[in-house]
Amino acid sequence: MQTSAYGSWPSPIDAALAAAHDGHPEWLGLVGDEVWWTEPRPTEGGRRTLVRRRPDGREEPVLPAPWNVRSRVIEYGGHPWAGEVVAGEPLVVFVHFADQRLYRYEPGGEPRPLTPVSPVGGGLRWAEPQLRPELGEVWCVLEEFTGDGPTDVRRVLAAVPLDGSAVQDRDAVRELTDDRHRFVTGPRISPDGSRAAWLAWDHPRMPWDGTELIVAEVLGGTLREPRTVAGGPEESIAQADWSPDGRLLYASDRTGWWNLYRDGEQLCPREEEFGGALWKVGQRWFAPLDSGLIAVVHGTGSTALGILDPETGELVDAAGPWTEFAPTLAVHGERVVAVGASPRTAYEVVELDTCTGRARVIGAEHDDPVDPVHYPEPLIRVFTGPDGRDIHAHVYPPHHPGYRAPGDELPPYVVWAHGGPTGHAPLVLDLSIAYFTSRGIGVAEVNYGGSTGYGREYRNRLREQWGVVDVEDCAAVALALADEGTADRDRLAVRGGSAGGWTAAASLTMTDVYACGTIVYPILDLAGWGTGETHDFESQYLESLVGPLAEVPGRYTERSPVEHADRVTAPFLLLQGLDDVICPPAQCERFLARIAGRQVPHAYLAFEGEGHGFRRADTMIRALEAELSLYAQVFGLNPPGVPTLELTR
Repeated sequence: MQTSAYGSWPSPIDAALAAAHDGHPEWLGLVGDEVWWTEPRPTEGGRRTLVRRRPDGREEPVLPAPWNVRSRVIEYGGHPWAGEVVAGEPLVVFVHFADQRLYRYEPGGEPRPLTPVSPVGGGLRWAEPQLRPELGEVWCVLEEFTGDGPTDVRRVLAAVPLDGSAVQDRDAVRELTDDRHRFVTGPRISPDGSRAAWLAWDHPRMPWDGTELIVAEVLGGTLREPRTVAGGPEESIAQADWSPDGRLLYASDRTGWWNLYRDGEQLCPREEEFGGALWKVGQRWFAPLDSGLIAVVHGTGSTALGILDPETGELVDAAGPWTEFAPTLAVHGERVVAVGASPRTAYEVVELDTCTGRARVIGAEHDDPVDPVHYPEPLIRVFTGPDGRDIHAHVYPPHHPGYRAPGDELPPYVVWAHGGPTGHAPLVLDLSIAYFTSRGIGVAEVNYGGSTGYGREYRNRLREQWGVVDVEDCAAVALALADEGTADRDRLAVRGGSAGGWTAAASLTMTDVYACGTIVYPILDLAGWGTGETHDFESQYLESLVGPLAEVPGRYTERSPVEHADRVTAPFLLLQGLDDVICPPAQCERFLARIAGRQVPHAYLAFEGEGHGFRRADTMIRALEAELSLYAQVFGLNPPGVPTLELTR
């Protein structure tokens, strides 16, 4: 064991390795007996490919570059593909990111478009396709722009002909619903084909605030007499489906926790979540099996994969190392397929046989790119914040198998604020975290008030308190780590992306806790973001996070980092994608203009071709190395082999 200062330890986890392992399998589905899913390709421009697992266990990408299976509905996207075996061969439809058209694909052939290109605004976009071969159609969520503004948009359920007759003819797309609701999810069809269920909600609510569960009769390929059967302004229904005998299943938070219901009856009352924040259309936390049992992703904080008996309420979890399951499930017979991860493994495709209880990895299997002795060991912590409130966090101390710091040195720590802000930092292996911890820099991921996974009351702590509770909670964790002798009080940093970027920037303007910060594709100007500088889905999010602009305009000014740039004295790094329509570059440019001439060391890196969330390997490498260089310069570290980031004043 060698002795060397924190931040100077040599690490086999470089930025290229972390970038290559960014992202995870998503959007599971079964095509016959085969499991298919989407998977990221950071080194191929960040595209998402479609992968199939053959019966013999072989995995193969279905579509070569440049095909990119990804939807832009509500900008965060949704389930982008569907497949069935028709006449003995797979028939697949998918959304191609570049033009957002729906394509038909049969292995051995070339993808053929099914939908037209619209010259208006953001065009026509599709999500959550469901094949209806008996009708010669695919049913989807259609997002259609009616003008050039980000909120000039309507959403309906629509049927697209599988014969390609709509390629040049928008009128050939058959609308199944009107556009009375601003947002809709795809319809789930009952086993006998007689009814459909879907979710809807309207501004200013977000789906975790309140949604409506709508049921309609299916007659002759049309949806008749839609009616709301559950949900409302203060009840969030996260998902709906049907039991094999035709009873309506849904996850509702009417008790303060997303629990499962069947025809209105609560199935397994627990202070746990059986649902989550619906950031993407088509997320699935539960899936009914042919036997009547229900596969569920559930938990408090972290999540498990379980099998629920709705008759007895008995819930049995799958055995295995996984501490987090993503909200994507597929079932076939008594097989359940999910995506799980742990602090020692990245997300992988897991199959559970409910007959034997055996769970095993069947796809995207985690393969340690370095000796796992270099991975950090997270500590699940609950800190005490202002007013005695609990703050949940994952603390990753510096860790290296061959190095330690001098006995009298305390380590630097970076507080990570997750995005959302109605989101959650999962307890999983993240090589971006290991990139820092293996060099001697600790990381604390804070699930601040407003995070999901801890019930509605915890989520509601952020109502009209964004920029207050999140900032206070992150600071409380940072200072607690310093007070207990875990972290160096003079070497604390804050970082975050999107809403986490807001929290990082607000922390630098409102507190003196941090010596520096990394701000990634952030929100910086509330008034601008709330009056046309973002996309439709979140265009009225601030109504609940901050308050109505017309009623509390001073609050928007008081909390916006752009309005208090003169308070920033700590060095910072600002990272931004130039194609970001959610948190546009204009906000960063406005902030930098107010910093100019104030002699605050900083750097601004803007990336062509990147949107909200970096996906290209070269971008992620540059961003990680720049972040480490910032900490090295501010904290007096000497990490070997890291390019120096030029800080300007």
